[in-house]
Order: sequence, then structure tokens, then C-alpha cells
Amino acid sequence: MKVELEADKCVASGQCVLAAMDVFDQDDDGIAVLLDERPADENLDGVREAVAICPAAAIRLVDQ
Repeated sequence: MKVELEADKCVASGQCVLAAMDVFDQDDDGIAVLLDERPADENLDGVREAVAICPAAAIRLVDQ
């Protein structure tokens, strides 16, 4: 699975970091930063949660 992040859509809510801190971080402006585009299986539940709760719909999880 691959994570895709459209940082230009990000509204800096930080929900992705709370859901999957090993996969996402935030820059100095609060914009999401992708740390791992191919997270380990044990992090996928958190990524799925981040996808579901992102208020800007800026995160996708694709099967690749």
C-alpha cells in the first residue's frame, strides 16, 4: 500500500499525525508532511484512520 498526500490541500488540523505519528508529521506552518509513503503493515490502521478523518481529504491510500 502507498500513501499519497496532497499537501496543497492540507488545512493543518494535525489529525493525521494523531492517527499515525510514524507516517505523518507537520512542518512549521502545520502542513502535513509524509514521512513514509509505504508504511509497514502495523501502521496501516492508523493511516486508514487518517484518510477517514482528514478534513481536507488530502490523504489517499492506494494499492500499489
